This record gives sequence, structure tokens and C-alpha cells, in this order.
Amino acid sequence: MTIQDESAAPKYTRPTIWQLAAPSIASNLMFSMVAMVQTKFVGSMGAPAVAAVGAGQRVFFALQALLMAIGVGTTALVARSWGAGQREEASRITSASLMFGGLVGLVLMIFGMLFSHQIAEVFGLDENAAQLASRNIFWLAAFIIGFAIDIILSSALRAAGNAWTPLLFGLAVNLVNLPLLYAFILGNWGAPRMGAAGAPFASGLSFILCGAVLVFLWMRQKLTIKFYPGDIFKKARYQRLLHIGYPVALEQLVLQFGFFLFMSLIGHYYGTEAFAAYNVGVNMLNAAMVVGSGFSIAGATLVGQHLGAGDVEGAARSGWRACSMAVGAMSLIGFLIVLNASVLARFFLGSDEIAVQRTTEFTYIMAAMLPLLGVDMAIGGSLRGAGDTRFPLMTSFLGLIGVRCALAATFAMFHLPVVWVYSSIIGDYMLKGSMLIWRFKSGHWKHALSKRLLAA
Repeated sequence: MTIQDESAAPKYTRPTIWQLAAPSIASNLMFSMVAMVQTKFVGSMGAPAVAAVGAGQRVFFALQALLMAIGVGTTALVARSWGAGQREEASRITSASLMFGGLVGLVLMIFGMLFSHQIAEVFGLDENAAQLASRNIFWLAAFIIGFAIDIILSSALRAAGNAWTPLLFGLAVNLVNLPLLYAFILGNWGAPRMGAAGAPFASGLSFILCGAVLVFLWMRQKLTIKFYPGDIFKKARYQRLLHIGYPVALEQLVLQFGFFLFMSLIGHYYGTEAFAAYNVGVNMLNAAMVVGSGFSIAGATLVGQHLGAGDVEGAARSGWRACSMAVGAMSLIGFLIVLNASVLARFFLGSDEIAVQRTTEFTYIMAAMLPLLGVDMAIGGSLRGAGDTRFPLMTSFLGLIGVRCALAATFAMFHLPVVWVYSSIIGDYMLKGSMLIWRFKSGHWKHALSKRLLAA
């Protein structure tokens, strides 16, 4: 099967940063809004339920680490192939990545479902919250194949310059997810009342249903990246995916270990209300963080495509532009949220005064950190798009473990107020942002993928 004669490929005009970032931002904002609705539904059930959802989400992000690594490898390789006009190779990479991601997702599903209770106990929550968290982890793991489909196919499409199909996919997921949240969290329309566990169940089911439709369209050749079933077992292709992906997997494991440690310190030393405040505060600031994610995706795609076309200077310009846009947009959104922090906290948590106070304090600190996070996301994404995935691994380890967790543990052991523990996040991103800017200015990322790997 031949998708296209590459020698006769039409001239490809690369999209702008905004053309890539805007659909990604819109898609992520929709997910953020659904997460806020989910938090509102669960928030009415009290701090233990909110804490359980937060713990479940953190475990889910940990389970996704390997899938995200495959997605980053897919982005870098598809973008570089697409920029070089090699459409058929981009399709082969996508097919191989999806098969690999499906196998990894199956292993993660079994692990998460079998050990959900043991994992939930790590966070130091009270018995009620730990039981709720265990159920959340179980259902998140059960549907992880649907998330694998989204991560890999969406990564491939964005790397080819098509950010609109992932946006439509996200819209479909949210349209399915919202009524399912209403049904399964609250027990409406004849559905069982699952409480906090209804949130991951509804989300997972919506991803499975919509993911099946996306795979069907891909196999029917309806997407920008075509289905190519032949020659997907070539060893060199997997070597390139692993070369780019394994540092990302390690970085994600470091991140999730650090987040586990950080949240466990909050849970053990400061209680369920402070733990719940962290989760609600993160959800309140999701609007800013998803904007940064959109610029990260745009930077990764354009850096990879420019390098594939041999335009090194164009790759550098794309990275810096993505960074400046991310920092500006995230700073503005953070400022607007800070102005309404206490009102938003009360909206999600009701009359729980301790949780509201902790959430407001955390929101102020997170907003101060957002410009630094914008650097981390945009420049980190640009480096990964170039295949330079080892340096972000090092910055994540030093920032999260060496600064955030070390400071948080020190503050907790001296029984300082929880706001001190929250503030350790700023030190984390100050170090990471400085290191990433230095790396991008150095230009080492321009040759991160060796000629041997590219020719293989």
C-alpha cells in the first residue's frame, strides 16, 4: 500500500504558532472546564471526596508517563518526517507508535486495577478519603487504553500541522463526558450513584467511545495522517522512538515520584483540607496551564518541522516565540484568577472555611509561579520537539526533587504553616526555567538526533 509518492508531494506550508496553539488551547480549555464541573460536583461531597479525586488524578498522570513518552517520540519523529516531505514514513511511525502505546496501556491497566488500594495508601489520607481514592484509581486504570489512543493519534496529527482534528475530538469527548458526569457522580437518569468514583468512570468511558471513532476514521483514511498497516515492525523505527522517549518516561517518573512525595508531605503533615486545597487550586489555574500546553505543542511541532526541512534558524525562532507568547498569556490569566481567588474557592468548596483559606493561599502562590511555568512548558516542549529529551529530565529531577521536595520536607519538619510548603513550588520552577533557557540558547538541541538514528 502506498499512501503518496513522496517525490511528488505538494509543497507544504508550515502553520504559524497561533494556528497550532489556538486549537490545542481551545481543546485543553474544554477539558479544563469539564474538570471544573467535575470538581464542583465532587466538591459538594466534602474535602475527602475532593482529595480522593486529586489523588486519583495524580496516580493517573503517573500511569500515563510511558504513554506520554511515546507521544513525545511520535511528535518529534512525525514532525521531522513531515517537514522533510516524507508522508509515508510519518504514517508508518504513527502506526508503530499506536501499536506500541496499546501494549503499554494494557500493562498499565492491569497494574493500576490490581494495586489501586495499595497505591491510594501512599498519600496519607484519612481512611474514608483513601477508600474513595482507591476506587478512583481503579476506574482511571480500567479505561487507560482510551487515553493512549488520544495521546498518540493527537500527537501525530498535531505534528503534521493538523491541530483541528484533535480539537474536534476533544469537543466530542467533552460532549459525551458532561452528561455522564451528571449521571454517574450524582446517580441520575437511572445510573448508579458512584460519588467521587463516577468522575473517572465517566471520563474513561467517554475517551473509549470517542477513541474508537477516531481509530475508525484513521483506518478509513479520513485523517491527515493515513493508516499504513505494512512495514511497522522495522527495528530502527522503534529504536528512534525509544531514543527520544525513554528520557521522557524517566522524566515523567521523576515528576510523578516528586509529586507523590510533595502531596504525601501535605497529606501527612497538614491533613485532608490542605490536600484538597492543592487539587482545587490546580484545577482553578488549569486555564493558564492549558494555554502553556498549547504553546508547548506548537513549539515542539514547529521546531521539529523546521529541523526536518533543514531550517535551524527557523526552529530557534519558533521556540523563542512560543516561549514569549506562553509567558505573556499565562501571566495575564494568572492575574485575573488571583483577583477572584477566594470567590472561586468558595464556589468549589462551599462553606468549608479551612479548605477555602488553604485554596486561596495556594492560588496566590501558583499564580506567581505561572510565568516560570510558561518558560518550562514552551522551551521544554521545543527541546523535546528537537529530540533533546535528556536535558529536561535533568532539570525536572533537580527542580522537583532537589528544590521543591527538599524545601517542602524542611518546612514540614519544622512545622511551618502549609503556605510555606506550597511556596516551594516557586523555587522549583525558577531553577528549571533558568536551566532550560540556557540550554536553548546554547544550541545543543539542534543536533540531539544523531545522523545515524535519522538514517536508520
